[in-house]
Order: sequence, then structure tokens, then C-alpha cells
Amino acid sequence: MTAGASGGGRRRLVLALTGAGAARIALAGARAFTERPAGAPWRRTNYAGRPVTLLGGPALALSATATAVLGAPAGTRAAAAVVGTVSGLVGGYDDLAGARPEQARDKGLAGHLRALREGRVSAGAVKVAGIGAAAAVAALLTRDRARGAGALVDGVLTTGLVAGTANLLNLLDLRPGRAAKVGVIAAGAALGGPAGGLVSGPLGATLAVLPSDLGEQVMLGDCGANALGSLLGLRLAAMPGRGARTAALAVITGLTLASEKVSFTRVIEAMPGLRELDRLGRLPS
Repeated sequence: MTAGASGGGRRRLVLALTGAGAARIALAGARAFTERPAGAPWRRTNYAGRPVTLLGGPALALSATATAVLGAPAGTRAAAAVVGTVSGLVGGYDDLAGARPEQARDKGLAGHLRALREGRVSAGAVKVAGIGAAAAVAALLTRDRARGAGALVDGVLTTGLVAGTANLLNLLDLRPGRAAKVGVIAAGAALGGPAGGLVSGPLGATLAVLPSDLGEQVMLGDCGANALGSLLGLRLAAMPGRGARTAALAVITGLTLASEKVSFTRVIEAMPGLRELDRLGRLPS
């Protein structure tokens, strides 16, 4: 191993530990805030009927975004700050506003479109627009010297990967630990290469939040899942091959469209291996 590779590995380990430490501090603050009257809007009852708080989402969004900025390559730091912050903010807005009774039917792409036809703007539509705008800004901030059609394709790929991954990770946040596990696996697989530092801190932050998520004390919600997903999408957008980025976007788009017709939970429960991984560490329902 070269000295440069060893130094890079140490730096990414420090970033991961920093992300984990920041997340644990943020979680402690979230728990204290949950007990106060101001924490009531963040309280929920999960799929198993247990009380949880959505404040795990802001804890993850803050720690993951801050450490992603620290670890990102120089030309990607501003983009990481934009996508992590905006995705977390609009996701948090959807967590709160989307819980209102009048928003109950406005779920999924079909629900958002139906609300627009009825002359209403759903909280989910605000979130989609916000993440899409942040993704487009990230594409501008990370553009290289390419011109013409190539620059346009790269911009579309970056926008689609950031927004699409943010949305896809949120779609997986239906059972304790599911979205966090996918985030850990994706971040771990993306640690290599010049842009690997971008996901080192978010990896540590997600690992730190995972036990509380599995223990059904917190949920990531839209805030946490969208912020983490957008940062993972930005890492995918840093892959050098345009073909690889195109393939990744095609997979993400396909899974997103499939989610409108197929239950991810049913698919996971029907597949040995995936079922066991999904249940690993989770409390009995």
C-alpha cells in the first residue's frame, strides 16, 4: 500500500468517526427535545404501533451533510452542502406538513399529481420541487469543462441521480433500519476513488443512528432519508464513466416507477437473503 493510499484511508476513517460522533450528539439532543412540548409534532406511531420520533432524521441529515462537506473533493463541497441541506429541510417540511389530515391522500407520484389537478400543492410536491432544484444546482456547481451536448447529458445525469437516489431511499424507509442499512451498504461500496471521502462521514453517521432506528426509538423520515439519499446520489454522479452513471440512473428510475405498482416490503419478504437482511437487528413485531 502506498503512503498516499494509507493516508487517504486514515482520513476516511477519521471522517467516519467524526460522522458517528456528530450523529450521537445530535441524537442525544433529539431525545431531549422529544420530551418537550415542542417535540410533539415529530412524534409518530410506527407500523408496529410503537411510539417513535422523527427527530432521528434531522440528527442524521445534519451530521451526514456536515461531514460530507468536510470529506468531499474541493469541487464538490458546495454541491454537497446544497443537496444535503435542502433535501433535509424540504424532507422535514414534508414530515410535518404531510401529516396533516388534508394531506393523507397525497402520497406517491399519483397522489401529488391528483392534488395538483385539484388545485392544491401537496407537501410532497414541495419536497420534490425542492430536491429537484437542489439537484440541478449541484449539477451546475460540479460541471466540468465539457461543452454542448456532453455538458447537457452530464447535467441531466447529475440532477437525476441526486434527486432519484434521495427519493428512492425515502421509499425504502418503511421498516425500522431498512433505509439506513441500504445507505450503509451503498456508502461502504462507494468509499473508493477520489470522491470516496464524500460518503465517509455519512457512513459513520448512519451507522451511529442505525441502532436507534432498529430499536424503534427514532425514524429517519423524509428528512433523514432524503438528505442521506441525495448525498449518495451526488457520489454516484462523481463516477467517471458516463455509461456507468446512465446505468445507475436507469436502475434508480426503474425501481422508482416500480414502487408505484409493487410493494417493496412484499418483494423483500418473498426473497430469502433479502428478507433476513431486512429483519436483522429489528425488534419482533
